[in-house]
Amino acid sequence: MEPLPPLNALRIFEVVGRVSSISAAAQELCVTPAAVSRQIRVLEDHLRTRLFYRQHRRIAFTPAGREYHLEVSRHIAGLRRATLNVHQAARSRIFNLRAPHTIAMRWLLPRLASLHAAHPELEVRLHTSANPPDFEREDLDAAIVINHGHAPGLVQHKIMENEIAPVCTPEMAARLQQPGQLLGETLLHTHARPDDWQMWFLHAGQPMPGTSRDMRFESSALAYEAALAGFGIAIGQKSLITQELDDGRLVAPFGPWVNLGSFSYYFVMPQEIYLRNTPEATVLRQWIASISLPAQPDTQQGR
Repeated sequence: MEPLPPLNALRIFEVVGRVSSISAAAQELCVTPAAVSRQIRVLEDHLRTRLFYRQHRRIAFTPAGREYHLEVSRHIAGLRRATLNVHQAARSRIFNLRAPHTIAMRWLLPRLASLHAAHPELEVRLHTSANPPDFEREDLDAAIVINHGHAPGLVQHKIMENEIAPVCTPEMAARLQQPGQLLGETLLHTHARPDDWQMWFLHAGQPMPGTSRDMRFESSALAYEAALAGFGIAIGQKSLITQELDDGRLVAPFGPWVNLGSFSYYFVMPQEIYLRNTPEATVLRQWIASISLPAQPDTQQGR
């Protein structure tokens, strides 16, 4: 069996022939022109054939070099296609999902174990951000967002109701009988949801109190931890603190919970990914449907 030519020299030969320049090839390959020339000589020595005519500031194929470059280029292109196919096959088993930090930590993560147990071959890469997803510029397959049910160009599935109310420790709640008493308390705010307190006071028919004692946090998850520690009263999202409400560590002293209606949480996916109907996308959609609100059909909205 004839030995293969030096593969690094072949790769460099393909670039030199394509750009017809030693210096341009060196720039593309991030090496020195001397290194490129050396590899061309190695290949010529191996083949015992001259591949280029060296001319002033330029090179030109010999007849043998031109014919050899055509074959080498065709095979390298085939290698690139084969490699791309392998990468795409591996990539298809990865699903990139974006969610706000608190949703990811308190709603998704506790449930992901069931998905992994049922589909160990699927890798869900969970990204967190409060920013709206940009599916055209970011490597994302789907996201969880909060909106009014309008998502142009996306397929969406409502996953939970958005019910809010003040929550605090039982000890703090013991001294609160009516919303007006919140005036003297420390209210815990969230930068990601700056209007929650105002919307709750509006539904409660109370003016929004202003106090310098208020505390502000980057995410609702941090505000909930502060409420659990007794720092003040957070505006809670019922779906995200069910465990704390069930075990009594947090209570809602004023009830009932205010349902913000269509301003709620949705699982969204670009229509092109939805229509491609890959096994990974199908598994994620079905799983999301199984852990979210019952009888919520997917809805598609044009751009």
